[in-house]
Amino acid sequence: MPTQAPFQTEKFIPFMREVTRCESALRELNLMWRLIESSAKMNCPEEAHSLLPMMRATREGFQQLETELVRSLVGESIGQVMDELATSARQVIDIVVRNLYERTADVGFLATDQDLCRFVAGLESDQGAVLMRLREYRNKYTVYDEILLLDCQGAVVAQIDETSPVEGTQDPLLARTLQSAGYVETFGPTDLRPGKRHALLYSQRMLHPQTGEAVGVLCLSFAFADEMEGIFRARNQHGQQRHIPLLLDSSHQVIASGDPLWVPVGAHVPVNEAGELSLQVHAGRAYLVQTVATAGYQGYPGPSGWRGQVMAPVDLAFSGESSQVLDALEPGVAHGLLSHAQDFCPPLHAIVDAADTIRRVVWNGQVMTGRQHQDVARLKAVLEQIGDTGALTNEVFSQSIRDLYGTVLMSSMRDGELLTQLLVDLLDRNLYERANDCRWWALTPELRALLDPRDPGARAPDRLAEAQRILEHINSLYTVYARLLVYDREGRVLASSRPLLEDGRSAVGMAIEPDTLAAVLAMRGTQSYHVTPWRASGFYGGRATYVYHAAIQAPGEVGEVVGGIGIVFNAAEEFEAMLRGALEKKSRTQGFFVSRAGTVLSSADPSVPVGSTLEVPQEMLAVANGQSLSRAMVYGDAYCIVSCAASHGYREFKVCDGYSEDVLAVSVHSFGAQVAGAQEAARRRRITLLSEAGASGGREMATFFVGEGLFALPTAQVVEALPAHSIAAVSAAGLAGCVGTVPLRSHGKVLEYVWVFDLHEVLTGRRMPPSAQGQVVVAQDGQAVVGLLVGELHSVLHFAEASIFPAPGLPGAVVSELIKANGGRTLIQCLNLPQLVRRLRAGREPQPPMQVAA
Repeated sequence: MPTQAPFQTEKFIPFMREVTRCESALRELNLMWRLIESSAKMNCPEEAHSLLPMMRATREGFQQLETELVRSLVGESIGQVMDELATSARQVIDIVVRNLYERTADVGFLATDQDLCRFVAGLESDQGAVLMRLREYRNKYTVYDEILLLDCQGAVVAQIDETSPVEGTQDPLLARTLQSAGYVETFGPTDLRPGKRHALLYSQRMLHPQTGEAVGVLCLSFAFADEMEGIFRARNQHGQQRHIPLLLDSSHQVIASGDPLWVPVGAHVPVNEAGELSLQVHAGRAYLVQTVATAGYQGYPGPSGWRGQVMAPVDLAFSGESSQVLDALEPGVAHGLLSHAQDFCPPLHAIVDAADTIRRVVWNGQVMTGRQHQDVARLKAVLEQIGDTGALTNEVFSQSIRDLYGTVLMSSMRDGELLTQLLVDLLDRNLYERANDCRWWALTPELRALLDPRDPGARAPDRLAEAQRILEHINSLYTVYARLLVYDREGRVLASSRPLLEDGRSAVGMAIEPDTLAAVLAMRGTQSYHVTPWRASGFYGGRATYVYHAAIQAPGEVGEVVGGIGIVFNAAEEFEAMLRGALEKKSRTQGFFVSRAGTVLSSADPSVPVGSTLEVPQEMLAVANGQSLSRAMVYGDAYCIVSCAASHGYREFKVCDGYSEDVLAVSVHSFGAQVAGAQEAARRRRITLLSEAGASGGREMATFFVGEGLFALPTAQVVEALPAHSIAAVSAAGLAGCVGTVPLRSHGKVLEYVWVFDLHEVLTGRRMPPSAQGQVVVAQDGQAVVGLLVGELHSVLHFAEASIFPAPGLPGAVVSELIKANGGRTLIQCLNLPQLVRRLRAGREPQPPMQVAA
């Protein structure tokens, strides 16, 4: 979550059920520790004298942790929602702008159509043929709901929407278009689209074929309302019903709404372009809001001032919170991810550290209670309360940290899914245009005449040159293609834009693949098209791509295929541009387009080349069309959130036009390198020991982990536990297992330093890997005081004598007894401290560390 100005936590807590529950539990615990401390001071101040510092430390730690934990839970929950809103708002505006970019190319090309120009110039009078041609265009480019041809006075000379007849226009766009050499983009009410609140028109002047003078204007009316409804509907399909997506103009007025009942078109709404963590009020309801401007696309800035915005009612914004994501997470991955909390969520890291500190204080307090005289009745009640409250404290901490951890992970997983959904949406919309282009260009009269088998001069040099010029002109407007090809019935290329291939050969004279040619020759009608499978193409320098083909029919004939047109999609650059654009503000995230088999079609990661196989779970590659999912997992020796979404088509493309070629978008967000021993650490955290306090007799034992084993010492032999980071690396002249010293303090003063030995190395001969959970258990045998570096602390419990039995082995072993805990399901090794001290001193006595005066 980005750095923000302070926000008022109390405003948001009532809307967050998990945070409310956590806050209530922490306050109850805080009160319980206060009551225990007060009870001890009043009823047994002398007997509890040694326990009071522990209780005070616990209470003070609680006060700080309660505030920080609740604030972090609120902050991360808000941050999760705000990040999701920002991503959704960016999707809205980016998808719109990329779609409209294609419109700027369409109007520029169609305005040069010679059949249409001759008609507007008065050189042709067959309006029926012109209307048929315009409807052919509309049948392919279904994003338009109207196409109009105007003369220079604004009279309508042709239109295809018979339900909304228009005779002429007084709209100023006519004059602006006639004076402009390029396209004119107009949004608002217009007499060219009567009955509509507003229309989005793309217009360009048309020139006389002979004189080059302006003779009229072409207007393409973009199906704006229909397109926006589709974008908003897709967002709801992705599980974002709690959010209201909007498109705003420069005056912050709503021009399209995903929920017009709550936020109608025409309303002026508050915006939040800075992403502040604050509530915005609209029509008496409080919202979290994110407003995003477009960065443009390939030089096209989009309509002036347009913004994408998403508003989430605060009373619904957090209803999707859940830490259940951790339930499905492999324990070792969950623990390993948490070890990188310093990087991906500093508040979580700080709270885990603070909770570990309080757990250690509680563990020390329980050790101290185990050393007290149990026959002091007034103290006994306090000790029992400390034991019960300490266990409850650990439980509440674990759940509270789990809630925060789950919120952070859920945020990353949702963000990954939104990112991959955006990528497949962009891909489908882009390739939809390619299917339209090849079918429309196949109707170009000059190209049809070039292939006319009845015309002996059809392929004369001047005809071939004209075809070459047309293809070059198209390719200059539609830069997403490597080249455009026209070929005859034998598959021989007759004309090509950019004919010079990477290897120095010319595309002209080359042959189309037999399977592609057969598919083209079998086409019937002008709505058919064929896409080559993803494979290497000689027309693309041997690289893999899609090539879109349509049949070219003989002039004046229906159904007689005389050749075809192939348009070579520049997949390497266009796919990579999609990935780079979507990942621009996503640090430590890589993106890929892959096939159902996992073959990489495009990669934003240089270490994963195109053509390689992406190693992701099979369930991800099998995700249903239009669906997405995320997993926290180990990927490439790092802990990552891997997200995946499958394309679902756009309009009729890949939906009902007979073409099917699934492409998946995959994102990989890395949190950090895989941690050795994370699986074992997670297993340790799940071990719960049951106290046998009700049994007569028995012993109080302090338990802790060393490697994979659970060990114990009698509480009477334990002084206290200290964090491993308190070890000072003091040389012990090569004494085996010695790692330094720790200070022993009383009332804030250092009394002495004791040597610390790596217990794992002492027992196994191998040094214990460094761990943030490492602890030093200070133990005392008579006058000998020694520090034992262990993995992490577990608990302090009472075990019946019947559960303790001698360990098999040689006399003098360091482990002399075993405890059958949990009804024999868990085995605990009891250390023989005198024997351990003798082993540590077996070589030569280390020099005592620095002496400190009492």
